[in-house]
Amino acid sequence: MLADSSVSRLVDHWAAFEGEERLSYSEWISRSYRELMSLNEHSMQALSWRRLYLSRAKLKASSRTSALLSGFAMVAMVEVQLEANHEYPPGLLIAFSACTTVLVAVHLFALMISTCILPNIEAVSNVHNLNSVKESPHERMHRHIELAWAFSTVIGTLLFLAEVVLLCWVKFLPLRKNQNDNSNNTNAITPGQAAAIASTSIMVPFGLVFIVFAVHFYRSLVSHKTDRQLQEIKELSEFARLQNQLDNRAEALDTPGSHFA
Repeated sequence: MLADSSVSRLVDHWAAFEGEERLSYSEWISRSYRELMSLNEHSMQALSWRRLYLSRAKLKASSRTSALLSGFAMVAMVEVQLEANHEYPPGLLIAFSACTTVLVAVHLFALMISTCILPNIEAVSNVHNLNSVKESPHERMHRHIELAWAFSTVIGTLLFLAEVVLLCWVKFLPLRKNQNDNSNNTNAITPGQAAAIASTSIMVPFGLVFIVFAVHFYRSLVSHKTDRQLQEIKELSEFARLQNQLDNRAEALDTPGSHFA
């Protein structure tokens, strides 16, 4: 923590000050202040590097996920074989076509953002220089990175689950009963309908669990970031308090008759 490390450094400097007779208290104050400023600057650089690595990891995950799921969706649309002698419900075909198109468009948009931003971040992260983090566009493109992450992992995944359900209905709905079946019950569920209903019954609860997990994960992440911000505020307030104490001591010792030899 910044406050604990600052206190330890001040104690070390005070011990050095006690052993050095030629070092005045004002000089010790100046040296301690410069040391604390350097520590604060290194902490800010470490935070910037952590954000850069997080942005790079999000873009890599988004690009891989979007390329994979959009490829699966295109293959599913191309390879599905519609029965010419079966009359499909128009709503089913429209929903399947629209879901596939939106799915591919969402993932390609996330892939485009990742492809455009990721090379610039990779170029900066490979430079072994602490100050090079300022050249990375991850801070300015933060909203675009979060948009690509949301499109790829949240919206794109939900659309892919819906795509699987619609694909099952399109694939299995034409399956009818055996022609040798003499049953006169025309309202009975066909094997194709039973298979589609089974896949829907499995996927709907899984989709609800996915939504609950996404909301819980987002709330936990926001709570963690809030706690970290509060902790950083406390560290900064402690740092300001130590700085005020040092300044007050310096002013008290700079008065006549209070200088060190």
